[in-house]
Amino acid sequence: MRVIKRITRNGIVFAALISIFSCASQDNKKSTGPDKDSPLMLAGDWVPDDPKQIDFDHLPQVPNAEHVIVHDVRQFDGHRVNQHNYLTYYGGKYWAMWSDGHGVARAKPGEHRDKVPGHDQSGQKVSFSTSTDGLNWSEAKDITDEPRDEFGWIARGFWLYKGKLLALITRFKGPGYAGEGLSLHAFEFNDSSGTWSHLGIVYDNAMNNFPPKQLPNGEWMMSRRDSSKNVHLLYGAKDAYNQWNSVPVVSYEGSDFKAEEPCWWVLPDNNLVSLYRDNSKSGFLYRSFSTDTGRTWSKPVKTNFPDAASKFSDLRLKDGRYVIVSNPNPKKRDPMTLAISDDGIVFNKMIYIVGGRHIDYPDVMEHDGYLFIAFASAKQSVEVVRVRIADIDKIQMPSKPFIVK
Repeated sequence: MRVIKRITRNGIVFAALISIFSCASQDNKKSTGPDKDSPLMLAGDWVPDDPKQIDFDHLPQVPNAEHVIVHDVRQFDGHRVNQHNYLTYYGGKYWAMWSDGHGVARAKPGEHRDKVPGHDQSGQKVSFSTSTDGLNWSEAKDITDEPRDEFGWIARGFWLYKGKLLALITRFKGPGYAGEGLSLHAFEFNDSSGTWSHLGIVYDNAMNNFPPKQLPNGEWMMSRRDSSKNVHLLYGAKDAYNQWNSVPVVSYEGSDFKAEEPCWWVLPDNNLVSLYRDNSKSGFLYRSFSTDTGRTWSKPVKTNFPDAASKFSDLRLKDGRYVIVSNPNPKKRDPMTLAISDDGIVFNKMIYIVGGRHIDYPDVMEHDGYLFIAFASAKQSVEVVRVRIADIDKIQMPSKPFIVK
């Protein structure tokens, strides 16, 4: 039986970074609209001139958050990994999926729990679990096989497409995803038999970051990283899951930064914004805009939103606001926070969701008045926290710069 824990300062700590932008703000950091050259992404009286100085470990905390471990392989002393967590809601159930594979221990036995093992190894499979409340989860089952050759599978997210539940999964040649043999596949869930079957290749030489989202024109769009780590965007799939056009966005080599794991969303005016983590370790997110439904993009600009060069997750709430779950501390992937914005451009609240250990690879979803956030602990567990949106909205930020003392 799994134990659901209330989140307290002295226990498992959760951080939420919420940012509600107001055009009536009294400070001088307010946004005047989508400015492709502006670095402003984090604002408020509590934001210091250097956002890297924020006291990330003592940010306001969401009350009454609930936490559960879905799957855990820490007992294998770093010889197994669980990572790439994704969530969705389908058929009256919550669904979680993740990459479940071999690990390369990087610590002595018994010292691995906060030490990330070597990962993305050959033979990796993708597993899933379901829940009726998002807190009590079934035993893990397989979506894919466990390849016996030099290949492996990487979980890439659930896609609700034409009434069907699809699991997007990238096949790669290990170790690491870069290089030959990369391809994005779809697996379809059969409601009658309760099993998954391979549907086909979605796009060759591709690994997405999150599943497709729908554009205002009815097309679908998702990110694509190729075997050389270059970033593209795929758009299409109006008629079939495997009909896409690819648009190059950022080259990995020869750019001002090393773009990784992008996400994007539609702004209130139907223009688009895209965010990128920077693997060159600038310590900030980069941002670009599109005014033609993703066909072309402005040159990515370094924002003032701090980041640990880690994967982050975005979501537009049903009330129109935007959230980002990320690791904003440039020094390490600790803590994890949640951010909220009214306009999808500027964020001005930051709240503690989880910390005190290595936390990364989040996925956030909304259902029935709650946010559900999945994440991994040192790539060896699948965990979920549930927070009530109404509780998030009650949180107030400090009235002066919140700096580490």
